[in-house]
Amino acid sequence: MCTVFIRVPDAADAPIRLLAVRDEDPARAWNPLGAWWPDTLPGVLGVRDVRAGGAWLAADPARSRLAVLLNRADVLRRPDSELVSRGAIVLDSVAGRSPAEEPPAHGFNLVEIDAHGARVITWNGVELTTTPLEPGSHMIAHDGLDDPATPRIARWLDEFRDTGVADGERWWEPWLQLVARSAALDPTDDDAIIRDNRAHGFPTLSLLACTASVSSEGVDLTYGELTEPGHWGGLEFAPA
Repeated sequence: MCTVFIRVPDAADAPIRLLAVRDEDPARAWNPLGAWWPDTLPGVLGVRDVRAGGAWLAADPARSRLAVLLNRADVLRRPDSELVSRGAIVLDSVAGRSPAEEPPAHGFNLVEIDAHGARVITWNGVELTTTPLEPGSHMIAHDGLDDPATPRIARWLDEFRDTGVADGERWWEPWLQLVARSAALDPTDDDAIIRDNRAHGFPTLSLLACTASVSSEGVDLTYGELTEPGHWGGLEFAPA
């Protein structure tokens, strides 16, 4: 039940900005943002899932590509033995291989960004759709893009749209202040961005976040972990 904020600029030569908050089972090991695939994907940076070897978020700065995946419910009837880890889809995406036809995976929203724009590829187990992102501010979680049926989007999207970016390298600070304000809610609240999803039947909590600025000049990434899963204590982002 991750949350991703995206801002697509009006000017074609301005960077696309992203803030992604990851929710996952704290017992499922991960590697922080780094170059974990030097033999198969040299130059690619990402947050690696230790168990399956794929990525939650990954980027190829040299090619100005970034992808991040959010799980979503599906109506898939194929057995798990026939499915691949969704983390492999992220790595394929930054290598230039977007999902096609009927991906052998559980449902997902895949955010893809490159120097030309941003899109969301959605797989619900029956249909694969692609939604280009128009200029403006967008949020996505486990349902549709800017979906008012997702409580945290209904609560925070308008405020996010009213929030600008800061000058300089720490452009994300106003967005982070919005996340901090949202953390006044209990992490089990449906409107919360920093989340404890165990009350909703999922073993996942908010663990970490990444920021990205994507342009024709490359991808600038930062990474930060919460001190305590599911609880806001601030985030200190470090560059890749």
